[in-house]
Amino acid sequence: MKRLPLHFAFTLLVLVACNLPATAQSTFEAWRQGFRATALAQGIEPRQFDTALQGISPNARVIELDRYQPEFSKPIWDYLDTAVSQNRIREGRRNHRRLRRLLRRIEARYHVDSEIVTAIWGLESNYGQNRGDIYTIEALATLAYDGRRARYGSRQLIAALKILQAGHVSRENMRGSWAGAMGHTQFIPTSFLALAVDYDGDGKRNIWAEDPADALASTANYLQQNGWVQGQPWGVEVVLPQGFDYAKADINNRQSAGYWQSLGVRRADGAALPNYSEASLLLPAGAGNPVFAVYKNFRVIQRYNQSVSYAMSVGHLADRIGGAGGFITPWARAANELTREEIVQLQTLLTAQGFSTGGTDGVAGAKTRSAIIAYQRSRGIEADGFPSSALLSRLR
Repeated sequence: MKRLPLHFAFTLLVLVACNLPATAQSTFEAWRQGFRATALAQGIEPRQFDTALQGISPNARVIELDRYQPEFSKPIWDYLDTAVSQNRIREGRRNHRRLRRLLRRIEARYHVDSEIVTAIWGLESNYGQNRGDIYTIEALATLAYDGRRARYGSRQLIAALKILQAGHVSRENMRGSWAGAMGHTQFIPTSFLALAVDYDGDGKRNIWAEDPADALASTANYLQQNGWVQGQPWGVEVVLPQGFDYAKADINNRQSAGYWQSLGVRRADGAALPNYSEASLLLPAGAGNPVFAVYKNFRVIQRYNQSVSYAMSVGHLADRIGGAGGFITPWARAANELTREEIVQLQTLLTAQGFSTGGTDGVAGAKTRSAIIAYQRSRGIEADGFPSSALLSRLR
């Protein structure tokens, strides 16, 4: 019997091991060879590339998780219930005490409040307990190959290969989330290359180690480089006067504390608004729910993750770690914030009635909010711009 060529036999073994159809695997192999040329052109050594991508295949779990991101799909109160749970507050305070000397030194060097660094650690990996178990190269190769986020995946994959090539971490230990975020505070590879630091001076920026020093210092450096202002809040809870024009409650409408106070905006606890950097008003769940004046530091947190739910959770968790209480105004949970599919339907119906949302992507961004406000005003109803189930029923 004639023997199969060695390289062909190896390919068959890979297909069986990966349980992928031959056509899908051959397509991935073609992508791998094409990307190899790209990586080598950007300074990745051939042996480094071949070793890093040896034996990997598209990861179905990565593709599934890419389609579902809770910070963009969960109602804000559900997201906060998990992100700022009593257990996470308790563990945050415990870890803040346990590492107080390290955190004080990091705060003194980078001028970033230790509570916010601790809160990001808590949100990103539950204080190091859940750092991710997916091989980073496989996760990013999947995203680069899958197509929906090919540009992101390709850029991050090159950066991840550079991290491996520089010796900051071994192939075995380079593990993280489905999106390629790594270590205690979940740095994506390009952010790692730009802003991670070797705090302990061992020659490696080791954000994966059991000791979180490099990771926490890297997070502080990230926030500092993006403009963090030490000692200032991310935001404060406020109350609005009756008849307030909700169109002014726009994250891009930045005004002085005096301006908002002239319109009758007050802190929920009765105190005057802090006169820090210009503030925007944020209504994460529409009228009848908590309202916030958010400052520059809120936007800095969004540089870490642009989700409003995430930024609010980090800020609120930091406040709770520091000893503050919960929000004063309760959430109107019966409002039933929409699913992604329902938001697509809402966007379609608004556009059909002449209120363009700029597309139907299932994300209620600024254009969708503006379209909702325009529709609400045209119908003489409270124009809070919130995509509620009641609004969708009215449009139907």
